[in-house]
Amino acid sequence: MTIPSLLRDLLRAARWHRRLLAGAAAAAAVYFGLQALSPPPPPTVKVLAAARDLTGGAALDRGDLRTIELPPGVVPSGALTPGSKLTARVLSGPVRAGEPLTDARFLAPSGVPSGSVAYPFRVDDADISTLLRVGDHVNLYAAAATSADAARLLARGVPVVALPEPRSSTSGALIVVATAPEVASRLAQASTNSRITVAMTPDTG
Repeated sequence: MTIPSLLRDLLRAARWHRRLLAGAAAAAAVYFGLQALSPPPPPTVKVLAAARDLTGGAALDRGDLRTIELPPGVVPSGALTPGSKLTARVLSGPVRAGEPLTDARFLAPSGVPSGSVAYPFRVDDADISTLLRVGDHVNLYAAAATSADAARLLARGVPVVALPEPRSSTSGALIVVATAPEVASRLAQASTNSRITVAMTPDTG
């Protein structure tokens, strides 16, 4: 095949497919035009949120948290970001699933003295907790299963560091105290077969 005939064949093929080529070119022009005019995705900030409903007085682990992305304008003040250290931090109240976590949701580190731990325990009578305020000091007792046995003193003069909501007549109330690790161990053991009760000390505010 000679060069002139090859050129004639190419021109004939181009004329035959000109509509298809023109349509493809127009579609490409529209696509790239829209890409140029589309605004960039809005910026977001990654924050930590509750992966499920959490109770007050709970110490968190990795399974309690998930990362969500929020527009910068709606990120709450003090929001915790991925990588925040939550070891030994205790929730001061209940948190709903999906709620962003902030520093205000936790007991302040200054609320738990050095060498102590924040220990949450539940009392059956929610009315007891209504008599208490954060900063009060209480004595803790393990009430025996039968009235014939005397209540056993577990700790004396421990400070109340949180009174999480909600409190109800059916589930009692949660009280968080700061106490020595060995006292927390006694409380944990006693709560398996006894009721923990409190008595306000004279230095209650």
